[in-house]
Amino acid sequence: MSAELRVEHLRKVFSTGHPPVEKAAIDTVSFTVAAGEIVVLLGPSGCGKTTTLRCVAGLEHPTSGRIVIGGTAYTDPAAGVLVPPRSRNLGMVFQSYAVWPHMTVRQNVAYPLRARKTPRAEQGRAVQEALELVELAAYADRPVTQLSGGQMQRVALARAMVYHPQILLLDEPLSNLDAQLRLRLRDDLRRIIKRAGLTALYVTHDQTEAVVLGDRIGVMRDGKLLQLDTPREIYNRPADLFVAGFTGASNVIEGTVQGSQDGFAVVRARSGETLLARHGSGLHDGAAAKVALRPDNITFAPASGPNRFTARVASQHYQGTQTVYELAVLGTTIEALEVGSAARWDVGAEVTVGLPPELCWSYGA
Repeated sequence: MSAELRVEHLRKVFSTGHPPVEKAAIDTVSFTVAAGEIVVLLGPSGCGKTTTLRCVAGLEHPTSGRIVIGGTAYTDPAAGVLVPPRSRNLGMVFQSYAVWPHMTVRQNVAYPLRARKTPRAEQGRAVQEALELVELAAYADRPVTQLSGGQMQRVALARAMVYHPQILLLDEPLSNLDAQLRLRLRDDLRRIIKRAGLTALYVTHDQTEAVVLGDRIGVMRDGKLLQLDTPREIYNRPADLFVAGFTGASNVIEGTVQGSQDGFAVVRARSGETLLARHGSGLHDGAAAKVALRPDNITFAPASGPNRFTARVASQHYQGTQTVYELAVLGTTIEALEVGSAARWDVGAEVTVGLPPELCWSYGA
């Protein structure tokens, strides 16, 4: 039966070096995953996302904070509570498939049920149900060594779900697959988890994977949870410059705040031209600001509207189905992406571009 997961003020400190120096791998992280919800922790290597997942699993012992599953505290160092991993009724899927090579598909999936001394008849029903869910029922009696990487990861997923865990934990489960298999299983994984009705905490560094899989995404950096929100909000209202950049807003235009207009900040760029951008918190008149926007949100030759500027094409990178342009504009160089099988603008050409104000975000410099 799926359950709610609450992580409260979680902190994990490691000591490294000589003399030892304390470093917080997780720095006072709090979030809730509702029953039946998929939350993805997203961030670069070393940001604390896997350590957070391992604390939920009981594989790491946090320095402080609480982990509550289904209303019961499983980790609470201050109260002396630390339930071992085997007693948490959690399912885990790792980067490596971790399947038993000497067993068949059916035997692999049945293994956790045998370990729990589940009655044989109930084992058969549960295994069949799990294999049908991951579309491997036809492979039940095949040795796992005869399966593809994607099929072996489905076996690992079925094995983690077969005993109906309270929480399903997934640590970059697609990272060892080739690109084509990863895309195929990524699209199936959300459907499988939702059909099983499981609460899931998923860890990845892949932004597209996070958007496809997550009901909500938590972006982490240096042990801190910077923003936890729906994929739409993360991509369209990033909380800070790091979240914006990590999720694809690679263009940054530096300037100074010159006031506001209709709820937008007026930012004077290095060129002396002004542009409108969503007003970041803490910005005031005269403050240095950085405006972030995505290459794919820039429009070419807009007929009208605010934030229209003349740019010069500094370089062109044709990629078959799209072209990436480097544009000299507003006293800096930014990238713009245009979809289509033909490049429309040559190097050196002058072109009018539009930077939609609602898709520009201003932050303190």
